[in-house]
Amino acid sequence: MAALITLSHGSRHPAARAGIQALTAAAATRLGVAGVDAHLEFTRPTLETAARALDGPAVVVPLLFTEAFHATHDVPAHLAAASAHAQLTLARGLGMGEDIAALLAERLLHDAPPNAHAVLYPVGTSDRAQAEGYEALAANVGKRSAREVSVVSATRGDLAELARLRGDLHLLPLFVAEGLLLDKAREAAPRIAAATGARVTCSAPLATDLAAIVADRFLEGCHA
Repeated sequence: MAALITLSHGSRHPAARAGIQALTAAAATRLGVAGVDAHLEFTRPTLETAARALDGPAVVVPLLFTEAFHATHDVPAHLAAASAHAQLTLARGLGMGEDIAALLAERLLHDAPPNAHAVLYPVGTSDRAQAEGYEALAANVGKRSAREVSVVSATRGDLAELARLRGDLHLLPLFVAEGLLLDKAREAAPRIAAATGARVTCSAPLATDLAAIVADRFLEGCHA
């Protein structure tokens, strides 16, 4: 059977790759196949390096939530280069569909203090359609959890302003693994509390909780 290659954006965070490796191993174990991680930038191995090490075909699952620049430009370019070394099939990325919404709603109900306002916390995008996708995902999570959910992106939002309006906040990171932008939000929590009196709590990155979704994407790719 084909191997699994997960393809992340990559990160300068020292713990990021360990999270991706854990997710890849968990998904590969569910599938009963070999699994290896690859990354678009900052982290090694690249997809081309991972492909060189394969003994057979593989299905590549992008660990991306949006269909913005990385998905539409970087992934195809890396796939083209890596396909010179192995038979690769590109599967659908993580996206922001029903399975991701269900996972986030479960996280919200398990992690968030009852009186905290829920905040979907993605990296952010300049792509208007994908930004609207964040809002649709937040609405879906809210419907599933019976909690109101706002969106504040790591690169474009203002948690302090929302805390002034809504009080205590609980962040639901739309992150696969640890990241510098997620650290930044955690580090801001004491300053927000001092300025607004609001407490900011935060769920962990989705990490191995995504294993079943990654496995589903792999199987879709196998049968495409």
